[in-house]
Amino acid sequence: MKKTLLALCASAFLGFGAVQAQTLQEQMQKLSIDAAKAYVAPIVSGFGADLNGGWFHKAPSAKMFGFDLEFGGVFMGTPMKDENKHFTFAGQITPSTDIAEAMAKAAISNYSALSSSQKNLVLGAITSQAFNVSLSGPTVVGPKDENVTLTTGARTINVPGYGNVAIPATPIPLEGVNGALDGLTMVPLFAPQLSIGTIFGTQATFRYLPEVEVNSDIGKFKYFGFGIQHNPGIWFPNPLPVDLSASFFTQKLSVGTLFETKTTAFGVNVSKRFGPGALNITPYAGFMLESSQMTFTYDLNTLPGTPPQHIEFALDGENKSRLTLGLSLKILFLNVNADYNIGKYNSFTGGLMFII
Repeated sequence: MKKTLLALCASAFLGFGAVQAQTLQEQMQKLSIDAAKAYVAPIVSGFGADLNGGWFHKAPSAKMFGFDLEFGGVFMGTPMKDENKHFTFAGQITPSTDIAEAMAKAAISNYSALSSSQKNLVLGAITSQAFNVSLSGPTVVGPKDENVTLTTGARTINVPGYGNVAIPATPIPLEGVNGALDGLTMVPLFAPQLSIGTIFGTQATFRYLPEVEVNSDIGKFKYFGFGIQHNPGIWFPNPLPVDLSASFFTQKLSVGTLFETKTTAFGVNVSKRFGPGALNITPYAGFMLESSQMTFTYDLNTLPGTPPQHIEFALDGENKSRLTLGLSLKILFLNVNADYNIGKYNSFTGGLMFII
């Protein structure tokens, strides 16, 4: 029961669960490495934009010592634009087994009637050569009812033990390579969060979920993040009219052997409380410099009897900075906040916190 609940939390955190993670891996295994990079790029930026959001809803008070404990959840969402749902890649690739099979089916009318040994001869010949191609179609967040298509120049390959194979110049659909997240309009995430302060105007924030196995193929989900905010007003002889803080946040998340994400953000934020302690409203704003990187690790599908080809590559999220504008409302022991983040990828965040 405990493991089931943790798995549900991990799936909610990721915005897509074990089934989608498994599907994503299967899609990437069918593509060449360069096409796979273009295929997953939108989710890398959306995921990074989400993770770097929601860390604060106010600056800590300029107190030497105080007790301020908050715990609850943060909800993030990064909209996906139409331009994020399709990709085009043009360049030289060495075909994966799945791409080679699509090329072979287009070149040989009776391909399905060939023996296994004949198919392996043809596929082996294709996968041993480089081709100048163009690939286009849905990204990971694109529509599931569209396939990625491959176009290459007309070319004849001599396959020893079989004969000549004429690869056509017409577009070749890659069956089963489509939008794994089926037209996702927003990358949603959830993170449990705890903040504690204040010592010398400093507040620490943590995000954490216990390790949990997503499934036997993917492996374990792991997540931890922390950050710190410091109000320099603690050192000024006269109080500032607003609460001001410098901040730094970092986190690391991994989903089994499929991918690992690291993010970092630092900057300044400012807030001003209006109203008494039990019922108040606090507008806040911040400017952050940020980075995110997602590393993917998987094995390409290969011919029977040949060892899997290990693939590993890292992609950086496109967001490099953000402007945050938000509003926080406290009612007794409950705090609710929402903000909008402006960057290369805009995003929304909201939080529900219990205050002690």
